[in-house]
Amino acid sequence: MTSLNRFDPRVIAPHQVDAHLQAVPLDRLTASGLRRHFASPPIWQPDVVRERPLPNRQSSPAAVLVPLVVRQGHLSLLLTQRGQHLANHSGQIAFPGGRVDESDTDLVHTALREAQEEVGLSPQFVEVLGTLPIYVTGSAFIITPVVALVQPGFELQPNPAEVADVFEVPMPYLMNPAHHRHHRAMFEGAARQWLSMPWTGPDNRERYIWGATAGMLRNLYRFLVS
Repeated sequence: MTSLNRFDPRVIAPHQVDAHLQAVPLDRLTASGLRRHFASPPIWQPDVVRERPLPNRQSSPAAVLVPLVVRQGHLSLLLTQRGQHLANHSGQIAFPGGRVDESDTDLVHTALREAQEEVGLSPQFVEVLGTLPIYVTGSAFIITPVVALVQPGFELQPNPAEVADVFEVPMPYLMNPAHHRHHRAMFEGAARQWLSMPWTGPDNRERYIWGATAGMLRNLYRFLVS
């Protein structure tokens, strides 16, 4: 296995790709299909709930918005690329979100506030469907993913202090496990494992979705395929 001290996850080849698993049915990847699924949730188990902790990290509650944009009956996921200068998860593909603030009334409020602060997404376009199980990152963020539909008509204003880029990925691609890749490597003497879901958009630029973002998307896949 490769050391992560000089780590580029894109160079670690997957040891497993889940092409043998069923994709989420397309009728569930619609606004009405998602509403029905969240209104009558199945019995299911998430695949990933906790990453191996990194040393000397203090836990911090957080929430992210999983914004599913309704595009002519189809759904796409709005994601950000974090700025390279940020202290945590710099340069990585992420959901809009962040730490709970003392002024937040609940975790949904946290996710909506952070999305507005990071990318300028107004809550008036957002319909919250529900939440996924808590996901604990190796950096000790205790994250609640808030899944929501986003109606078109919004205008984004990414905050350059936090966000380097904003883009959308088709949900049928992300909810097809043929694009879910499993990796492992050594870091500080311990074996670590993660998922990736690389996606190349119409601009021929690869967006390397991995780590916590891919883990939470995998849990969304498990929920929707159940």
